[in-house]
Amino acid sequence: MSVILPKEYHAPGPANFDLPGFFSIGDVDVTKPMLQLVLAAVIVFVFFYAAARRRSLVPGKLQFAGETAYGMVRNSIARDIIGGHDFAKFVPYLVTVFFFLLVNNVFAAIPVIQFPTFSRASMAYALAALSWVIYNAVGISKHGFVRYLKLQCVPAGVSPIMYPLLVPLEFFSNLVVRPVTLALRLFCNMFAGHLLLMLFATGGLYLIDEYGGALGVVSGLLAWVLAIAISFLEMLVQFLQAYVFTLLNAMYIQGALADEH
Repeated sequence: MSVILPKEYHAPGPANFDLPGFFSIGDVDVTKPMLQLVLAAVIVFVFFYAAARRRSLVPGKLQFAGETAYGMVRNSIARDIIGGHDFAKFVPYLVTVFFFLLVNNVFAAIPVIQFPTFSRASMAYALAALSWVIYNAVGISKHGFVRYLKLQCVPAGVSPIMYPLLVPLEFFSNLVVRPVTLALRLFCNMFAGHLLLMLFATGGLYLIDEYGGALGVVSGLLAWVLAIAISFLEMLVQFLQAYVFTLLNAMYIQGALADEH
């Protein structure tokens, strides 16, 4: 009597995030995440353009939504963190970063797309590198290169005896490690959440399809319930990661502008 064993379950992994290109431009393969970056930029631009196009003293629904979205970043992030004196000129950048990130994160929950753009490490590192350039350029512009470097690397009120220990630590913490941790926080949250969602969704299908019976069906349905629960949790994480990334950008800009570290 032969026994039919169920097929081996291949759990999703990093290979599932390596999507093939849709088409090529020269030697560059244009992939789904690359198209999502462009689509997100278009969505953010069109929304705010449409919201601001016909401004009136009594706002309509679209203008109200745009003003509320803009005001949330302007007041609760830019003004509160950077301060009332310097915040205004950084609001456009922070608003753009927040909503660009949010749209790209929310793509993971949209049918057909169902892929978080920043679950690709290269995308997260590129955005973190842009943030690094901006906050360092702001600090150098205000203080000059030498004084800015001193402010970032030499803590105030510390005995010079401690400089050989603290200066290298401050240098790596403020000028090297920051963009890495900024990117890793975003990438890891988007990657891990989507991986868990794929695991429970495909695992549930495998249990029902291969094992059948009451145990297989119940186990598979339970896995799908967990997948739905994770989807709702991911929606919260998608918003929080956009918020935290923007908040840290504001904190780094404020630190670069400060006269004392």
